[in-house]
Order: sequence, then C-alpha cells, then structure tokens
Amino acid sequence: MGARDWPDQALTPCKTVAGVTHQAVARYRENRADGKEGAEALSDAMASSGTAVVFAGGTVVVAMAALALTGLSVLTSIGLATSLVVLIAVAAATTLLPAVLSLLGDLVHSGRLARRRRSAVRARGGVWMRLAARVSQRPWPHLIGATGVVLVLAAPAVAMQVTFPDAGDEPTSTSQRRAYDMLAEGFGPGFNGPLLIVADLRAPGLDATDLPALSELLAAEPRIATVGEPQTSGDGDAAVLSAIPTTGPADPTTSLTIERVRDLVPAGVYVSGLTAMTDDLNQQLEQTLPVFIIAILAASFLLLMVVFRSIVVPLKAALVNLLSVGGAYGVLVAVFQWGWLGGLFGLESAVPITSLIPVLMFGIVFGMSMDYEVFLLSRIREEYARTGDNAESVARGLAATGPVITSAALIMVAVFLSFVANPSPSVKMLGLGLATAIALDATVVRAVVVPASMAIMGRANWWLPRWLDPFVPRLTVESGPLDPGSVVLGQPEQLATVAAGRRG
Repeated sequence: MGARDWPDQALTPCKTVAGVTHQAVARYRENRADGKEGAEALSDAMASSGTAVVFAGGTVVVAMAALALTGLSVLTSIGLATSLVVLIAVAAATTLLPAVLSLLGDLVHSGRLARRRRSAVRARGGVWMRLAARVSQRPWPHLIGATGVVLVLAAPAVAMQVTFPDAGDEPTSTSQRRAYDMLAEGFGPGFNGPLLIVADLRAPGLDATDLPALSELLAAEPRIATVGEPQTSGDGDAAVLSAIPTTGPADPTTSLTIERVRDLVPAGVYVSGLTAMTDDLNQQLEQTLPVFIIAILAASFLLLMVVFRSIVVPLKAALVNLLSVGGAYGVLVAVFQWGWLGGLFGLESAVPITSLIPVLMFGIVFGMSMDYEVFLLSRIREEYARTGDNAESVARGLAATGPVITSAALIMVAVFLSFVANPSPSVKMLGLGLATAIALDATVVRAVVVPASMAIMGRANWWLPRWLDPFVPRLTVESGPLDPGSVVLGQPEQLATVAAGRRG
C-alpha cells in the first residue's frame, strides 16, 4: 500500500491540535461566562488546563512514537512525524494560544457570550450531570452492562487473521484486480506472488553446477507449481530462479510454503520476492506487537501516575482504553473477515485484516483516548479537591468536559467514516475501526464505564502508596490557589482536608 492509502496520517495530529486548544479555550470561555475578567479568566484557564494539555499531548506522543518499536520504517516515520506535530501543538497551546486570547479579548466571544452564559448554567444541571448522577447511584449495573456490551463486540477479535493485502482484495472494478484475476485463471493463483530463489555462487560449496539440482529440489516440493530456468548474473556471482507456489500471495498456505522452501535450500541460497518480504513483515509485526502494546501501557501508566499521583486512576484508564480498542477490533473481524454487513460498507467478499491496521489503530486510538481521559480525570480531580465529594466530583467533571469530548468525537467519527467510501478494503478497515473505537470511547466507555468505576472505587481512586510518594513529582491541575498540603494530591485524606477547608 502506498501513501495514498493512509489518509489519516495528518488527521491524528490535527485532532490533537484541535483537542489541546479546545480544552484551553473552552475553559477560558467557561470562566468568562462565570463573570471573571479577561486576565483572571485566562490565567485561571491556563493554570487549570496547562498541565492537562501537556500530559494529554504527552500520552499521544508516547503512543505514536512507540510505533518505532515495530522496526518497520513506514510505521516509524508515521509515529515520529505525528509526535513532532503534537509536540509543536502543545507548545503553541501553552505559549502562543494565551497570547492570542489575550489580544482578542472579548472578540473571541463575539455574538456568543450570552449564549455561553446560558449554556454554563445549563451544564450544572444538564444531561451530562443527570447521566453521571444516575450512573453514580447504581454503578454496578451500569458498569457490568456497559462492559458486557463492549466485550460482546470485542469477542470476534480472538479469531483475527492478519495478512498483507494483495490485488485480489481490491474491488473487481479496478484494473489491478482484473489483471490479478486473469493471471490467476491463466497461470494459477501463485503466479501473482512468485518466490525469487537467489543463490550466492560465491558461497562455499555452491557454484553454477549446483543450479540444476536446486531446480529439481524445488520442483519436487508439492506446494511449488513450477520452477523457472536459472538466470545467472553477468559476473557469475549470483543466480536467481522463479518458483511459483500453488496458492495465492495472501493465502496462509503460502506462508507455510515459504518456510518449507527455506528449510529445503542449502546455505547460500535465499528466498526473496514481494510475497516473501510481506510474509516476513507479518511475522515481525506479530512478534513486536506485544512489545509495542506493553511499552505504550507502561509509559502511559507512568505519565498518568505523575499527573494524578494515583495508582488506581492510570491503571483504570489503561483498562478502559483497551476496551475501546478491543471493541473496534471485534467489529473489524465481524465485518471484513466474516463478511457480516459487508455489503453495507461496499465489500464484495470477505477479506483478511491488513497486518498494519491493528498496530496503527492501537497507537492512534490509545493516544486519542488517553488525550481526553486526561481532560476528564483532571476536571474530576479538580472538583474532588474542591468538594471532597466523590460522586459530585464525577458528575461535575463529566458535565464540564462531556460537551467538549463528545463534539470532538463526533467530528472524528464523521471524518473516519468517510474513509469507508474509499474502494480500498484497507482504508475501509482503518476508517471503520477508528470510527468505532472513538464512538465506543466517547459514549459507552467515557460516559458510563469511567464514572461507574470511579463511583465504585470512591476515595481509593486517588490512592498512592506512601512509600512511593517521595519518588513521584508533585504537580497540580487545579485552578486557583491551593493550601500547602494539597500538593500531595495522591492522598484522599489530604484532598478531603483541602476541600473541607475551602468549604469552611
């Protein structure tokens, strides 16, 4: 697949740019709607959202930069380029954005300030507050029900089969698919994916006289249909033979054929060609995917532990984000691999999952999910530091961030669903998978699973072992001046003490 097959390369950093600026601007408008003057509103907005913006961007950078662990240059370039753009966006959001807002003043609200005031009032008792209150009152049924829905969607993922796509997966209306079918009908399916057997004639014990025996050895293999005549280089140092498998390039049997041929040929003889190369890429992705996932989870856990000074919150954030990714994987398997509702998405037949899709999806979805997870949890912790009431803090935090997160999610879902119109099945997979993951994350996960789990855990959400306390930096995302003791925000009793002092 070429660069044209990855229209999302620029969308992830664009979404993050919008996210980090939206958070700060939304908080500034909220402060102005509450009657604060321009300088005070801007100062409070940046003080409360600055840390959240930095660490939200940090989680995206970690998730995308971790693509380098796959060892594939195409994924490494995507990850590093995206990380660089996100870093620039975070820098602009914490330096350039405050300057621009200060210069604009009330022009940023031109024609909208009155409506924003009404919206702020409604937010205190709006649909998000009611939803959070309902979930907090009966957390276990909501948590079990929402988790069950996502797990049902994720169940097909255990049967996922990944491969590198070939022209046989393209729509029959395309010229490459018609050519592929004609070659398969006329010369056999393996003709579309020949194996190039390269012999190094300089290797000890191997010379041109051994080539006929090598051809006979390959021809004797049942899964090799034909073997071409050896072609020797001009200097006589190398020779190449074309071996045609009996199965197509993306057929799992072809992978077994490649392994068998490599076991048969003597030292100094190598199996190459596009089919062998893509098979090696698939195996490399399978081997590095667990390392990639563990690295993202570990780095995100450490980042969130630092910003929230808690063990429970980052662990829970990682688990709920895995739910979103798992649900999206399951939908992809059901639609593309099993063919369920395939016609609705323009599929002519079932196709295996493109091997690059699960890796890219995990990095993109995990980064975007953690992005707004930080915004939501930072607001919840701010409310908890102010009130000391766990249920109320969850409700207020969800009410304040729900519109921002939902509007951003709707935009991204609409954009990614537009990928489904692309004739390439791989692009359809990426678009549907990302849209599904974001939709699940913004609705079932973010609106139900997170508040329900936080209601169940109560003050334990902010628990940090005392032995770990000296090693974790003391940061704050709360607005306004804090009591000196409030810097140890990982301890629930200290949060409650601060809240009690403020109420008094």
